[in-house]
Amino acid sequence: MRPASTRLPRARDVVLAVHGGAGTALRRGTTDARTEQAYRTGLAAALQAGYEALSGGGSSVDAVEAAVRVLEDDELFNAGCGSVFTEDAAHELDASVMRGTDLAAGAVAGVRHVRNPVSAARLVMERTGHVMLAGRGADAFAERNGLAPVPQDHFRTQRRRDELMKARAGAAEHGITGTVGAVALDGARGLAAATSTGGMTGKQAGRVGDSPVIGAGTYAHDGTAAVSATGKGEGFLRGAAAVTVVHLMEFGGRDVASAAYEVVMERLPRLGGTGGIIALDARGVLAAPYSSQGMVHGHVTRDGTVVTRVFPDESPM
Repeated sequence: MRPASTRLPRARDVVLAVHGGAGTALRRGTTDARTEQAYRTGLAAALQAGYEALSGGGSSVDAVEAAVRVLEDDELFNAGCGSVFTEDAAHELDASVMRGTDLAAGAVAGVRHVRNPVSAARLVMERTGHVMLAGRGADAFAERNGLAPVPQDHFRTQRRRDELMKARAGAAEHGITGTVGAVALDGARGLAAATSTGGMTGKQAGRVGDSPVIGAGTYAHDGTAAVSATGKGEGFLRGAAAVTVVHLMEFGGRDVASAAYEVVMERLPRLGGTGGIIALDARGVLAAPYSSQGMVHGHVTRDGTVVTRVFPDESPM
């Protein structure tokens, strides 16, 4: 069995893939059946939502938004409901979306009252001449454009509060702590990517990572690839992780698996960038390397077959 992080493809004939964060790996011997099933169910629900959008004639943007919304509404993941706490016990959420056809993109950063930040990011892309809105302005924009605000309590869970208390006490945090994201390829061969996160436990108020930054956490370019990242965002920002994968392919002639491997396993570690990416090329070839101990992710193929991976030793193909 090949290791999880390899220069070889993860899967072929893929139309949609999602990730639910990188971090400490779930292990077969120590993970109870309920926890394993919860992760698989969450990933599968997101994949099904995105696949239904594609099957109904929707675009790749429709698919990634639908998939990420499901993950944002699942408190198991660090995006939307279930997001981690900032240092001041609040929630500040980031998200982005990009369309490969024309390189249109939208993002929100530091929103506090948007239930589904990925939808707000799409609204920025489609209804403004901007790429990113932040803070109170982004919250107000989302409400003006039909996204009903939610209170901060919507995002809070006891699990995340316990993690904040441990972080304040100086205890090391373990677990699947990263971002969620999706990449898709539609019937017109259009690519799209989306990423959403609650950030890092105990992060400084106002901190923004790579997830809402086009080129770092998210990128899509028709004919090349769609990429969504998860992990320690500062390294991904400094290394322009997502667009570097695309540029290695577009200008360097690399295939998606070798390009993704080089970025995640060779370039980013030198910048402190631990984590992973999902990258889908224009032929439906998926790469999913990660330098962390684990990355929960999954994909659905053109015929509707859903595959979820929560353990590092699950077969790549």
